[in-house]
Amino acid sequence: MRYLKTISVGLMLCSMLFQAGCAGTVPPKEYDAPTGFLLGPEDELEITVWKNLELSRVTTIRPDGLISMPLIGDIQAAGLTADALAQHIADRLKQYFATTPAVSVSVKTINSYSVYVLGEVAKPGKYQLKSYITVLQAISMAGGFTIYASKNNLQVLRVTENGDHKRKEIRIPLRYSDLVSGKGDPGNIVLFSGDTLVVP
Repeated sequence: MRYLKTISVGLMLCSMLFQAGCAGTVPPKEYDAPTGFLLGPEDELEITVWKNLELSRVTTIRPDGLISMPLIGDIQAAGLTADALAQHIADRLKQYFATTPAVSVSVKTINSYSVYVLGEVAKPGKYQLKSYITVLQAISMAGGFTIYASKNNLQVLRVTENGDHKRKEIRIPLRYSDLVSGKGDPGNIVLFSGDTLVVP
């Protein structure tokens, strides 16, 4: 009897540990909206280093995603928020200062955000925008569906990059009826720069 009780307790602990392990390893969804605007190539930035005019400047993110700064050289900017970039610059500069310098980054001009809408819409093409838009907003911007559109077979094509800088394309299926009703998953997602909304 004691042996059976030990097995029962052991199985219960294994089950709890398995569930906890699964919960801890669930990756973020690839269509989750970014928490802030992610910088990209051609965005114009104003970088201010407090009480240091020589380091403060207006600069544009290069096609390779980098910017150049005095003292610290090239630094990655694309894919970061303005606040994250400011922190990276401050961290790189602190070796040259008695204390960590105060750095701020503001976006003067957004040039990097564009999405594509293809297929059975009135105005397919590339849309250069100044702020994030959702799938429904992209459909509206493209003039709505044609009479031939298969509304419940929409797809968002998105290119992602892993930690090894290997790129892969993912396809996110969407149903227009779910978008307008607010039901279903993933819902009316935010489009990332470079996303393609396909309307078959």
